[in-house]
Amino acid sequence: MVGGQIRYSIPEEMKKGSVIGNVAQDLGLDLKRLRSGRARIVTEENIQYTELKTDKGILVVNEIIDREQLCGDVTPCSFTFEMILENPMELHRITIMIQDQNDNPPQVLYPVQTGGSLVAEMVPRSADVGYLVTKVVAVDVDSGQNAWLSYKLQKATDRALFEVGLQNGEIRTIRQVTDKDAVKQRLTVIVEDNGQPSRSATVIVNVAVADSFPEVLSEFTDFTHDKEYNDNLTFYLVLALAVVSFLFITCLVVIISVKIYRWRQSRILYHSNLPVIPYYPPRYSDTLGTGTLQHVYNYEVCRTTDSRKSDIKYMPPMSQSLVSVDDAGTETLQNGEQSSAVSRMSTLQAKAQIRYSIPEEMKKGSLVGNVAQDLGLDLKRLRSGRARIVTGENIHYTELKTDKGILVVNERIDREQLCGDVTPCSFTFEILLENPMELHPVTIEVLDDQNDNPPQVLYPVQTGGSLVAEMVPRSADVGYLVTKVVAVDVDSGQNAWLSYKLQKATDRALFEVGLQNGEIRTIRQVTDKDAVKQRLTVIVEDNGQPSRSATVIVNVAVADSFPEVLSEFTDFTHDKEYNDNLTFYLVLALAVVSFLFITCLVVIISVKIYRWRQSRILYHSNLPVIPYYPPRYSDTLGTGTLQHVYNYEVCRTTDSRKSNCKFGRAGSQNVLIMDPSSTGTMQRMQSEKSILDEPDSPLEVS
Repeated sequence: MVGGQIRYSIPEEMKKGSVIGNVAQDLGLDLKRLRSGRARIVTEENIQYTELKTDKGILVVNEIIDREQLCGDVTPCSFTFEMILENPMELHRITIMIQDQNDNPPQVLYPVQTGGSLVAEMVPRSADVGYLVTKVVAVDVDSGQNAWLSYKLQKATDRALFEVGLQNGEIRTIRQVTDKDAVKQRLTVIVEDNGQPSRSATVIVNVAVADSFPEVLSEFTDFTHDKEYNDNLTFYLVLALAVVSFLFITCLVVIISVKIYRWRQSRILYHSNLPVIPYYPPRYSDTLGTGTLQHVYNYEVCRTTDSRKSDIKYMPPMSQSLVSVDDAGTETLQNGEQSSAVSRMSTLQAKAQIRYSIPEEMKKGSLVGNVAQDLGLDLKRLRSGRARIVTGENIHYTELKTDKGILVVNERIDREQLCGDVTPCSFTFEILLENPMELHPVTIEVLDDQNDNPPQVLYPVQTGGSLVAEMVPRSADVGYLVTKVVAVDVDSGQNAWLSYKLQKATDRALFEVGLQNGEIRTIRQVTDKDAVKQRLTVIVEDNGQPSRSATVIVNVAVADSFPEVLSEFTDFTHDKEYNDNLTFYLVLALAVVSFLFITCLVVIISVKIYRWRQSRILYHSNLPVIPYYPPRYSDTLGTGTLQHVYNYEVCRTTDSRKSNCKFGRAGSQNVLIMDPSSTGTMQRMQSEKSILDEPDSPLEVS
């Protein structure tokens, strides 16, 4: 039986336990009836948003209610359930109306905002005032005034160039675009709703002021990837790795140096024949003549080694014989500066002249020609005349072997470096002989060009990320010229003839490369199924034997609009995987070197602490000193003198510093003597003879 019906209106997002209304009072029921009738809520919803408190007769919130999740765009938003009572049966309908709260910020639909804000809009430099750049599209899932949106330009690279419509979000130019405007323009637009308090969202709009796609792509790569951040991270990682590596290597060098120094000191002491001359400071000597030192002193014996004899010879400076000509025209040989002599060579009369032709890139020591035979000179004349090469060049490409009379290659000859594009390529020098004076010009012609230079690609410009890309519209027909690969070869002749081949391509059935001209053209109609991103690898090869080649990467974008392209080509402009791998290996290397350095420090400190603790243990110990003398260093002849001088360390406890060390007293012996009454008494028996008086004593006191 259907009884009363009530309606409540509440705001969304009420906390759990909040009171919706007093059901008992509103339905005219007392609390006793609610309890006896076992009042309860029946709902078709999976989630029970409300709960009936029968002890108080009130309805409370059981789950937080989100209006947008419950009703979506439906207005008004409500849900209904029934309250049932038994004995007698009653059915009361309750409706809950949900009032919208401004709990959702605006959502930007366009431009699409990804991690790098990849979408950009292109504005031609011929754009007039009022040119529509793009439109910011946003929605708010709230209802009523809470969903009213307004658009504001918060920041811009050039605020005097763009404006944003307050109600419609349209971005337009407010002045004529000029050539002085930067290619890269960045706008920050705030989208705000009309709620109380209001909520907002921010969108980044990248605008490219340019007329061509290649001009834009390189400018916008820093929007898609934070290059400066990556560069700084790499720099600091390398710097940290260098510092830690330096400290670690320094630590190792110090340790090894100390070890080598100590080893050399031990070797010096071992091989020296000088006697040991110990030094006792005054306070540690037997000043009283009692045979007892005042203190125990730990000292190191310092000694010298035999000086090694070495002879030092000083060589007189080498003189240079140069030719000078006096006023009478007679030739004289004087010692002087080569530069002054060479300046007077022009006054000598040139005699026989010879010419040789050689290929470039000959190895050092290769034979150029037989000078003695070609000039009609014997080897004796070359030696007696002190034959030598005189040249004004800084590099001596050739060398004269006077013992054999031949001319050989002294430095590798690079034809392009020597002559550039000049043909024929040659260089000249003179061979000078004395007594009598002769000057023979020699010309070396580099005839055959060797294919020692690979082709150089001039376009597309190849940078680290191959930033240049070409754009092909989807309406392009067969034979559409995409771009042209331009390359040169600094070699000459056939070695400079170039050919172009398509090595790899994303779609080999779409492009071809001209064998002789390097033009890249389409070989079929472009369709909508073709991928936006096309990558071509072109090989430029010369005609030398063996041939040399260069590789160029050409990025092609098959698209009709710039925003469609930019997001696809960001992985071409920055090799993200390479940067990630580089960072990983730098961090790994830094961690390994840091671990080794810290381990080295810990080991050093541990050794130092261990030695200090050992010294402390000895300091607090009461153990007696038991010196050890090797057999070969004992007084075996009974003369009171050791056969050898032996350098040893006495290991004693540190407590012994507090006691006197006496020489000349034998150790006493304690003997247990039993008397007839079976009581044990200890008697002390000492040797009356001093150990210093015994002939076998290992010590000698003077």
